[in-house]
Parts: sequence; structure tokens; C-alpha cells
Amino acid sequence: MENYFLNKKIGIIGGGQLGQMMLLEAKKMGFYAVVLDPSEQCPCHSICDEHIVASFDDEQAFQLLAEKTDVITYEFEHINAKALEKLEAQGYKVYPTPASLEIIQDKLTQKETLLKAGLPVPEFMPVKSKEDMAKAGEIYGYPYMLKARTGGYDGKGNAVVKSYDHIDEAYRELGNGTIKLMAEKMIKFKMETSILACRSLNGDIAVYPVGDNIHIDSILHKTKVPANIPDEASKSAMKAASKVMEIFDGIGMFCVEMFVTNDNKILVNEIAPRPHNSGHYTIEGCITSQFENHIRAVVGLPLGDTSLISPTVMINILGEEGYSGKALVSGLDKALALKGTTVHIYGKTETKPKRKMGHITVTSNSVLKAEAIADEAFNYIKIRS
Repeated sequence: MENYFLNKKIGIIGGGQLGQMMLLEAKKMGFYAVVLDPSEQCPCHSICDEHIVASFDDEQAFQLLAEKTDVITYEFEHINAKALEKLEAQGYKVYPTPASLEIIQDKLTQKETLLKAGLPVPEFMPVKSKEDMAKAGEIYGYPYMLKARTGGYDGKGNAVVKSYDHIDEAYRELGNGTIKLMAEKMIKFKMETSILACRSLNGDIAVYPVGDNIHIDSILHKTKVPANIPDEASKSAMKAASKVMEIFDGIGMFCVEMFVTNDNKILVNEIAPRPHNSGHYTIEGCITSQFENHIRAVVGLPLGDTSLISPTVMINILGEEGYSGKALVSGLDKALALKGTTVHIYGKTETKPKRKMGHITVTSNSVLKAEAIADEAFNYIKIRS
């Protein structure tokens, strides 16, 4: 059994920062890793054992990856689920499963699955026309959210429908009828949160502490753990995350994004079947990081302890406004001089405004103290060209 794990080869679709952090954990445990990514200089390139340079739609490349490895996983969900299903039908192992990925890729089928299972979600409806958008306005009032059912991330693929007079503009903004859409009631919330959960091949589930997420321009800016919410809301959120893993027969890490309403109720917003930006804090903040547990899960090892070591704050480092081109990092020396601070720079060669280039993690004896240090470190570090 020891030799089986030692010789196991892992395939990772996607060579970005999430793949890089998965890969670092895989290498700690001695696994051979093959990455598929179209960029020759992706963050994973310098540390993987093999790099297949190919498009995420290249079925022949997927087949090659499967033939070279014992199990395939992925760092993002906007990939060819049908191609993964074909590999699975041939007997290759793919986790999380292509069936769960296909449901989650479409926000409408994702929400329908959650609702059918009894989990609380914001009110929603499919949208096929501007007439449907007007109907959504009558049902939910204004403003409400118009969402692309597939492909959206970091606020891309979303439009706020502010009024009846704004329908035409929002419809044009999201493809003017060329892509599938859905409408969702706007939620008044006190906190955006996410729960990270991991499920092993034998069905064991490990859930991480609740995080308080702060977004700027629909991109995650900061995660604070533990979140300042009542115990009852925290327990409800963690219970919902466990249920999500069972609903989707999840293997590996899932992130369950939720709203905490003003009356401390939980509403499930979206699911990501992979490690998540809001879980970066787990590398320094928890006994076992989300990336280590993801690797453990997909190869069939027992899951690690998800306990929080100390209060932790994570802040994303984005490309600076007005700068595009070869990435230059400044302020690292000043940031790392601050107690409890760790800086991760992803190694992306090109920067552009709002591109995720790295993150800062600070551990301390209180969230307030960790946040103050993280804010100071963030002000020092700049990514320019």
C-alpha cells in the first residue's frame, strides 16, 4: 500500500495559482504530477514533473493526461465536462466527478439541485427573453441580479438590473440573447461567507471554520477567520456545507459560498468544486490546508485535521490599475518584516489590472490584530509593470 501511494501520479488540469498550491502539497507527499495548461510559463510550470501545453478544450490532450496519470483533478470548473465524462467511461479516475462538475457549471441546474435537496437558496428563475426579465422585476422587485448561467467568475457574467428601464442595457451586457441567463433576487445580507469542505473516497467529510469574506468590485479582497457570527449561524453554515458534499457526491475540496442574512439565516449562493481563493488562509491558519486535503482526498488518503491554529486574515494582491506587462513586485521586504505575515507571489510573468498575482496571510492572537497587520502589509506590496 505504501508503494502504491508513493508511485501514484496525479494529473492537474490548470496551471494557475490553485494548481500551483495543489502541486506543492502533492510534491511534499512525494507524488509525481503532470499539469495541463495552455501557457508555457504558467505558475505550475517550474515545479511540475511534466507540463502538457494544450488548450482546455483539447480532448486529445485530456486523453494524454489520463494515460500518463492515475487520477485527474482540476483547479477551475470552466473546462470540458463531457471530455472528462468520456475519460471516466474508459475507467480513468476523475475527481471531483464529471457528473457533479456538469451540474455545478450551470448556475441554474446547480440552484435547482440545491433547492430540491432542501437547502436554502435565494429566489431564482430562468431567463430566456427581456419579457422574462420584466417578469423577474415584478416578482423580485428592483434591483435584482441577472447572471450568465455558465462561465462567470469574479463578477464577470453578472449584471445588476436596477430598474425596468435598465433591462435593455443589462440584457445587452450579458450577450443580448446569445447565452443562457437566470435572474436572482437581490439579498440584503450582513455578511458574505464561504465554507470549505472536503470529502474523501470513503465518504468522510472534513469542514473548515466559517470565514468572513469582503469583496471589492465583485473580486474577493479579504477573508477573516473565524467569522464574527452567532454560533447558531456558524453551525447552520457548516451543516449546509456537509450536505452539499453528499448531494453532489463530492470528492476533494468544495467551496460553498453563502449569505448570512440580517436575521442570521443562511442562504447558499454558489458552489465551486475545487479549492477556493477564500481558503488560502488555511495554508498558514489551519493544521491541514485545503490544498493538502484535496490531494489526500483524490488519491484515497485519510483527511487531515481542519482545526484553526490561530485567528487568520488573508488579503488578495491584485495587479495595480494602470499597469499591464511584465510583473514587478515591490514592498516585499517591508511586508515580511511584520510579525505573523506570510506573502505568496504566484509567479505570473504578466500583470494587468485586477489580475490575482498573490496573497498575504497574517496569523495572530485575534482577528482584529491580524487584520491590522494584513492591511499594513497590503499597503506596502505593489504589483506593477
